[in-house]
Amino acid sequence: VQLQACGGGLVQAGGSLMLSCAASGFTYSTYAVGWFRRAPGRDREFVASIGWNGGTAYYAESVTGRFTISTDNAKKVVYLQMTNLKPEDTAVYFCAADRGFPRITATFDYWGQGTQVTVSS
Repeated sequence: VQLQACGGGLVQAGGSLMLSCAASGFTYSTYAVGWFRRAPGRDREFVASIGWNGGTAYYAESVTGRFTISTDNAKKVVYLQMTNLKPEDTAVYFCAADRGFPRITATFDYWGQGTQVTVSS
């Protein structure tokens, strides 16, 4: 399994970014995917999760209504659309994948490298 995240960058508060995670090496229909983040001096925290084939998406309370997770089966990519970004969203963002159902815990077996998101005030 390989996960390759990209799309991070520097954005002003209130702005938007879309993160992408190219996924390969697994049976997509049996997997769930997720996004997590780690801010400086803080533990890794859950952001969003969904089954590869869609269905119910789960979000951290802090990003609900601002972030959207989705998958593109044709391109084999997981997206995290982030809008109305806040300085507290500054973190390294990681995509993850594992067999089974979406979950809010960091119990995914496979992880991509992080991509830095910095939100200036």
